[in-house]
Amino acid sequence: MGEHRIYGMSFASIYPLYVQKVERKEHSRAEVDEVITWLTGYDDDGLETAIADGRDLRTFFAEAPEMNPNATLITGVICGMRVEEIEDPLMQRIRWMDKLVDEVARGKKMTSILRGS
Repeated sequence: MGEHRIYGMSFASIYPLYVQKVERKEHSRAEVDEVITWLTGYDDDGLETAIADGRDLRTFFAEAPEMNPNATLITGVICGMRVEEIEDPLMQRIRWMDKLVDEVARGKKMTSILRGS
């Protein structure tokens, strides 16, 4: 089986979709940034650099300063898959990010989204 197409997609192409999703539900880009920085350890400048240089998702996660140790507490279904059961570490990280953005869009409290952090 070949590599998933999503691995080669640029973070810059996905990020605006996240922002649009939460803004449609009256939430903000700042909230998207908060959950992504919590998950990956990037700071605001690091996120802007990742968007500007067009790095793919494989590189985005490979160069993440530090994945949050509480990311393993992220559970639930996204894209028809239980995130805690995904075996491929890169796919799991991508789906964790999807799940966090989804929770922002649904209006969950940030303390709950960030797993009590």
